[in-house]
Amino acid sequence: MIDRRAPLAKADPAIFQLIRREVERQEQGLELIASENVVTVAVLEAMGTALTNKYAEGLPRKRYYGGCEVVDEIEQLAIDRAKTLFKAEHANVQPHSGAQANMAAYLAVAKPGDTLLGLALPHGGHLTHGAPVNFSGTLFRATHYGVREDTGRIDYDQVRDVARRERPRILIGGGSAYARIIEFATLRSIAEEVGATFVVDMAHFAGLVAAGIHPSPVPHAHIVTTTTHKTLRGPRGGLILCQEAFAKDVDKQVFPGIQGGPLEHVIAAKAVALGEALNPEFKEYATQVVRNAQALAAALVERGYAIVSGGTDTHLMLVDLRSKQVTGKDAQELLDRAGITVNKNTIPGDPQKAFVTSGIRIGTPAVTTRGFTETEMLKVADFIDTVLTKRDDATIARVRADVRDLAERFPLYAAPPPPSPVRPAVAGHHAR
Repeated sequence: MIDRRAPLAKADPAIFQLIRREVERQEQGLELIASENVVTVAVLEAMGTALTNKYAEGLPRKRYYGGCEVVDEIEQLAIDRAKTLFKAEHANVQPHSGAQANMAAYLAVAKPGDTLLGLALPHGGHLTHGAPVNFSGTLFRATHYGVREDTGRIDYDQVRDVARRERPRILIGGGSAYARIIEFATLRSIAEEVGATFVVDMAHFAGLVAAGIHPSPVPHAHIVTTTTHKTLRGPRGGLILCQEAFAKDVDKQVFPGIQGGPLEHVIAAKAVALGEALNPEFKEYATQVVRNAQALAAALVERGYAIVSGGTDTHLMLVDLRSKQVTGKDAQELLDRAGITVNKNTIPGDPQKAFVTSGIRIGTPAVTTRGFTETEMLKVADFIDTVLTKRDDATIARVRADVRDLAERFPLYAAPPPPSPVRPAVAGHHAR
């Protein structure tokens, strides 16, 4: 018989040890993937609760199951905090992911076969913005705009030309590897000209918007989608904000349209993270995220690397590696061996295949959460350059040791190791 009260270490020691190994990997290395961050213990605690036991199809006070009075209050808190944080008329906190948030947003205003217009994936867009291998490229007729290869920036005249020619039902703003501030007002004017609904996917920069250091798309877009991890530093999940006129259609597409019961334990964690983002300290953190990204980008340029668009306004940068005669795939693998985690990424006009690429994407949310400032980012630039320049085993081993020494100065979760996979107290969690 299964002991319901047995701790994980006893109930499933194999999984327990694997989780511990992952915690150690995160603590001992440097996480530079732009879409990852490190949540607080409070967020972890909210996710690991008995709320996972509760089925709650529907919306607060409009459920299809009994016994929802408590989770109604939890979900309403998340909704209210999201609306307050982003100054939105309506919020739905149930999407399991950013991709499902986008699917619900699209289906709320368009039908399969209608035309989408979004930033092309090789130019910094996202799979859900019309990539042919994604639902957005199979359910809809997907068309794209791009960036100028000479500047790495969106050409808004080209966007207008494409929109006039294709007459999209939905115009999508946002991306996954675009480092510059997007002109939301300009895109809204283009959408109005061609009769399109303007949807902004702010998954990557939502935390910067929440902190008030990045222009908000909410006043300009009909619908805004986001993830709750990345710069927002919450649990893995999605969120939709919209004007009141779209609220009913958005809610119906989330449920019963594409999802069943919401994950109330994750929604509780979303509420915690949204509450944290309402704290003035979060603005200090987000400001340091951008400072760190700009410092790292400048340091890499000094070492001979090319940054697409010449720099960054946000938390991420796209590094063109062609001048270093190394592919994105090889760079990712070399840096991984040194305890530095990045992801290979296509660049505009990339001659390599998507699985190889000529670039890497780097972001600063996670290392900023650890407490890194510009001083540490210069060391990170040295680590990256040393590994990608020398590439030999001895150098990689030496850098890995230096990485671990630096990481130990900025612990994610405080020692000593506990009897469970998550360490209970936070040290150095907020930006200093």
